[in-house]
Amino acid sequence: PESSVQAQKAYRSDIIVPLDELPPYHITRERLLHSVFLSHRWEARSLKEHLKDVRQQAMYCVVHGGIEEDLRQVSIDYLSS
Repeated sequence: PESSVQAQKAYRSDIIVPLDELPPYHITRERLLHSVFLSHRWEARSLKEHLKDVRQQAMYCVVHGGIEEDLRQVSIDYLSS
């Protein structure tokens, strides 16, 4: 996650997108939940790296949870906290 942020900063990106996992469509709910939490950990690490040197760059978050509305809400709640 940190090297992804560093690379986007080196390219002088206006908007930085944190590293996340994009799971396939047909996976179990358990596997999807694992992916959501993995991406949240990576997004937290990415934000920490970004905040070391914000410059004039923004960082977006990526909502996860696939088509599971309750997992998407978990992701929204985490990312907006």
